[in-house]
Amino acid sequence: MKNRIIITVLLSFLLLNSITSCSSMPEKAQPVGQFDVNKYLGTWYEIARFDYRFEKDLDNAIAQYSLNADGSVKVLNSGYNVIKNKWVSANGTAKFRGDKNVAALKVSFFGPFYAGYNVIVLEEYKYALVAGKNLDYLWILSREKTIPDHIKQNFISKAQEIGYDTSKLIWVKQDKKSPFDK
Repeated sequence: MKNRIIITVLLSFLLLNSITSCSSMPEKAQPVGQFDVNKYLGTWYEIARFDYRFEKDLDNAIAQYSLNADGSVKVLNSGYNVIKNKWVSANGTAKFRGDKNVAALKVSFFGPFYAGYNVIVLEEYKYALVAGKNLDYLWILSREKTIPDHIKQNFISKAQEIGYDTSKLIWVKQDKKSPFDK
């Protein structure tokens, strides 16, 4: 009986976590429609982000996306840890939360635990503004190690309209060649 209660509580927690952590995004954010995952695949350089524990102390951060056989997206995030003086990486999986033509995904690096990954602005599949599940997660990505000023300013303005405090953005150095960059 005791084991059954523990299992029920654990399953309830997992279900609640999956519902609240992957199905939401900031209230004023909208994922891109007419999204083509095949055009999004490949390497993206992190230009700016909000700092959080999984990317703390990382420069030269990149994200690489490829398709898995089941249609999910393989994710390889990597970067150079400036404190530990070494390259680090993490493998994950992203899945669409609904329609595959809408850039609203959930990504997991830790088993059954998913977090929101929402492409909210996409410029010619060269530059992307990505929102997480709430106003604590934001990324500016580029296919190149730099981003034009007018795109940068458009992304900052859009983020501010949604409610992000863009003064918290960390501008990521892209001055090393990653051993993970294919």
